[in-house]
Amino acid sequence: MQIFAQTELTWICNMHNSTAEAPHATGTSNETLSTLAPSSEFSLGVLVLLAFLMVLLALVTTLGNILVIFAFITDRNLRHRSNYFFLNLAISDFAVGAFCMPLYIPYSLTGKWHLGRGVCKLWLLMDYLLCTASVFSIVLISYDRFLSVTKAVSYRAQQGITSNPVIKMVATWVFAFLLYCPAILFWEHVAGRSVVAVDQCYAEFYDNWYFLLCASTLEFFVPLFSVTYFNVHIFHSIQRRQRHGSTQDCEPARSGSLSWGFCLLPRPGASSSPLEAEDSGSSSTRPKKESLVTESSSPYRSNSVIPENDFSVSFCTRTRSKLQQDKKIAKSLAIIVCVFAICWAPYTLLMIIRGACRGTCVHKSLYEITFWLLWLNSAMNPFLYPLCHVKFRMAFMKILCPKKFATMRSSSL
Repeated sequence: MQIFAQTELTWICNMHNSTAEAPHATGTSNETLSTLAPSSEFSLGVLVLLAFLMVLLALVTTLGNILVIFAFITDRNLRHRSNYFFLNLAISDFAVGAFCMPLYIPYSLTGKWHLGRGVCKLWLLMDYLLCTASVFSIVLISYDRFLSVTKAVSYRAQQGITSNPVIKMVATWVFAFLLYCPAILFWEHVAGRSVVAVDQCYAEFYDNWYFLLCASTLEFFVPLFSVTYFNVHIFHSIQRRQRHGSTQDCEPARSGSLSWGFCLLPRPGASSSPLEAEDSGSSSTRPKKESLVTESSSPYRSNSVIPENDFSVSFCTRTRSKLQQDKKIAKSLAIIVCVFAICWAPYTLLMIIRGACRGTCVHKSLYEITFWLLWLNSAMNPFLYPLCHVKFRMAFMKILCPKKFATMRSSSL
């Protein structure tokens, strides 16, 4: 009986102790859940929807740019000087979708960085490097199109020089690295301390307005003004050719047929636009009608007017075709530049404003939206390539729809 009373007393004491500890245990559990629940402002359903959209964007970005790279490897028709810059853009965008987005999705949803400081530094380096290289690649594409339309002769003379675009591509990555990466690596060492919390991952210059303004000028504003300048000059060149060039080129010859045929013989690099020569592959061969003009220019022949008129029609047709193709180049390039400006401008402006007010005047959700809008540009670029080049459209069809491509090719033959 005494043993039973002692056991009952011990059980009552244990119950009393566990009851006293229960509030503390409950508080600890709630604190843990509040720590793990990153976004209390969003419900579980909204978090699942956001995670689905983020993963979908990463997959579209990765697979779309893999398609571009694979098309460039398998289709020799794409291995043209200007297309190397598209390849450079696709490589940087592919790395954004395959590396930067997947690592950022858990951090964006939970608000905590769980991968350590080393991976955080690597992610910051890759993110800033790849996005900046993507912007500089768009500038290179615009500059290349600018030369092909406004300076076609000198552009055609350099078609065989492969080292020229390779040097520009390497320079793109070097400048992109120098813009942000040294600051990411050495900012905290120069400042003597780190302002980033252990469970967070962002650059040390996150709130430094002066650095952000200078870097944003070189990363966004200068490229935007450059591509705008190139596009305006392309359109002006096309308008001048429409007003003056077409009428003069198709004007009937007033001199003898010999001088007319000599003046209209295509010079190397001037017979067609670079992209037209690339697509048709006929710039290196002389049309048959030109030989007829040369033969008919002999003083012993009296029917030289008919071949001369035929050649005039052929030349006018080729001139109009070149002009129409340059128009398509200008329009497609304008689309790429507009998409770039729409995707990058909100993030750049908010980043500068946030740095000026130390992050107090910009809501975090708004900043996150502009950040993902910036990455959306990398997902949209592969879908814009077919607008810029018919060869990309055919290469994509050859990979994705081989039967349809074979049917179209056999019907064209």
